[in-house]
Amino acid sequence: MATFRKKGGRKLKAISTASLPDIVFMLLFFFMSTTHMKENTYKVTIGLPQATELTKLEKKSLVRYVYVGEPNAQNRMYGTDSRIQLDDDIVSDPEKVSSYIASQNASMKEEERGLMIVSLKADEHTKMGIISDVKQALRKANALKINYTAKKKVN
Repeated sequence: MATFRKKGGRKLKAISTASLPDIVFMLLFFFMSTTHMKENTYKVTIGLPQATELTKLEKKSLVRYVYVGEPNAQNRMYGTDSRIQLDDDIVSDPEKVSSYIASQNASMKEEERGLMIVSLKADEHTKMGIISDVKQALRKANALKINYTAKKKVN
């Protein structure tokens, strides 16, 4: 008959940590490449309108955003009327849009200047008068490619 011996005198081998830095850097690289950092903080509330025919923009590096909406709770000092947000600044005069777009156009590469697209992210309750004023300012800045941001309408 077989006898059983206790293995109490043996110790477990230490786990090798040689590949641990490789795993950590692989995870770090994965999260850095898949994470999208938010560029601007919204100072206006934007409830996007719904649309049925939508197309996705191909090259987002050519897009410059203009936000139009009512100032949110932290920015009530600007009033309750619809305002224009350019980057992180709220402006009340639509004429400042043309100088903003001109400066953005000047900061682009030479071969991409004619390809710039201005995307209007406007609240669905914004009056059309301020949108028309923004469009007129974009015409003065020679930014003729305009995109309206919307969300897909659910049937």
